[in-house]
Amino acid sequence: MPHLVDTTIRLLSQEPLAGRIPTGEVLRIAEILDGAGFACLEVSGGGVFDASVRRGVESPWERIRAIDMRTTTPLGIALRGRFLVGSKPVSTDIVRRFVACAAANGIDVFRLHDPLNDVSNLREAGEAIVGAGRQLHVGLVYSPGRTSEADGLVEQAKRLGELGAARVLLNDPTGALLPHVTQELVERLAEASGLPVGLYVQAAGGTALANALVATRVGADVVATAVYPLGLALHRIAGESLVEALHGLGRDTGVDVARLWEASDVVDDHIGDEPLAPLAPRIAVRAAEYDLPAGLVAALDVHLRAHAAGDRLLDALTEVVRIREEAGWPPLAAPIGQILGSQALLNVLSARRYGTVLDEFRQLVLGAYGTPPAPIEPGIRRAIELLGPGAPSLDDDPPSAEDVRERAEGLASSEEDLVLLAMYGNDAETLLRSIRQRHSREASLLVGDVDVERAERIRELVRIVQESGVGEIEIEDEGMRVSVRRADEPGPTLIPADLSIASAPADVAVQVAETGTIRVESPMVGVFYRASQPGSPPFVEVGDVVTAGQVLCVLEAMKLFNELKAETEGRVRSIHADNGQPVEFGTLLFELEPVGAPPAL
Repeated sequence: MPHLVDTTIRLLSQEPLAGRIPTGEVLRIAEILDGAGFACLEVSGGGVFDASVRRGVESPWERIRAIDMRTTTPLGIALRGRFLVGSKPVSTDIVRRFVACAAANGIDVFRLHDPLNDVSNLREAGEAIVGAGRQLHVGLVYSPGRTSEADGLVEQAKRLGELGAARVLLNDPTGALLPHVTQELVERLAEASGLPVGLYVQAAGGTALANALVATRVGADVVATAVYPLGLALHRIAGESLVEALHGLGRDTGVDVARLWEASDVVDDHIGDEPLAPLAPRIAVRAAEYDLPAGLVAALDVHLRAHAAGDRLLDALTEVVRIREEAGWPPLAAPIGQILGSQALLNVLSARRYGTVLDEFRQLVLGAYGTPPAPIEPGIRRAIELLGPGAPSLDDDPPSAEDVRERAEGLASSEEDLVLLAMYGNDAETLLRSIRQRHSREASLLVGDVDVERAERIRELVRIVQESGVGEIEIEDEGMRVSVRRADEPGPTLIPADLSIASAPADVAVQVAETGTIRVESPMVGVFYRASQPGSPPFVEVGDVVTAGQVLCVLEAMKLFNELKAETEGRVRSIHADNGQPVEFGTLLFELEPVGAPPAL
């Protein structure tokens, strides 16, 4: 009989739903689902950590602990191989420390996949998971495009036994699986790996449920679901529908549908009739047509519209497919899909293919993330090599735990803090500092005339403001009036410590004007920021003398931050863009005077 895994808690804790439902209600939903009879509750993953760190309200580890205290069902987490829950590979010791933290906080099942389907990239994390005595489920990502896609997955499945995997999972982030392909893959993966097979799929057109029914008929023993409102809005398999369909076919899952509808009611109370913009029908149609993740299509659409290029969406989608072919047909799981989408956006908006190359795309092409399923087009590889310095090799480990600890200057008070800093840099620093300050403020409430009971009420008000998005709450009780107001947060999102550096030919960004000044123009479409983060001093001011290679500003596009550096020595004569201003390709940003030249009149 098939078993079901519920992903509701994870989906509620990541975009586009992160923060919409208060933590207390999420915990209430977890308690309801705990009694429903699921084999596992998948409660966290890369999207959850990313949303939690960037919102800066609570540590993602706190939510895992809180859920574990209230449930007895095994808890699961989704990891991206050497990326873990971040967007860049981390060192071996960080992988081991992260797995140890997750296991200690109550994670029993680790769903592990490599974004390139390169199983060799899973060895370190797999060994740590098995060594911790936890279940290792290895996912293989299905992203169509090549005729030999199925054969490639089967070959990778043959190597899973040596990792100590307890199950192989067929994972489809694009919604491209069709029932006859699902049947073939479930049967072939089981035969090649000798392991049970599970199914994690989504689809806007209703094929997800059909895939689940076919998969269980040919032997799949685990299927991932979500409660009905999320299944409908996010194109997942609705647990209520699948349970009843399987029951009618004589395959009882042991899941209590009444519990699922109870959880659905709680979710519906909070998201109600509000549409989830990232999965609007128009976006879902294009995602299905081009076999791309709907979230990726939505992100491209938002950025194109922000630059008055909303009519270029089809051009951008076509470019994503073209770039994917040139880069060796990598699967479209995060973060690879975002890297390809960002490069496609730059190519389309600049009307010049690879005139600007994102550092992440260069690393992908040069092998820093692993081996893609197909050969990379030689011309593209050669062009990338000529446009900038090579990416680090697979043998060059990212910063170790001790390196991160030294840079943190005492901020990492636990292993949990350390791994967050290793993966999220400045964003994690901001979160940890916020938590420290909040605890200090709470402690101060216990000093003086405020008693413990009232202090707890104030803490609860602070939590309500942080979690609900309410601007201000004021209460009056027994002669005491308390007002809690959300502080304004102007300025850009904090930039990760390891900035993504976009390289472009010098003649794109720098031109010498007839007046003798050096014009520094934007090599891309993005948002101009003068400093690395809010409150930090600008990189340069008018009158500063800069050297070749010195950072002048950063440009943000598709959540990737790109340093723009001076190509030559000079004095900053003028700055032509405002902080946070959207800029186009070729927008004048700075004018520099060559050092030693007479002042321009």
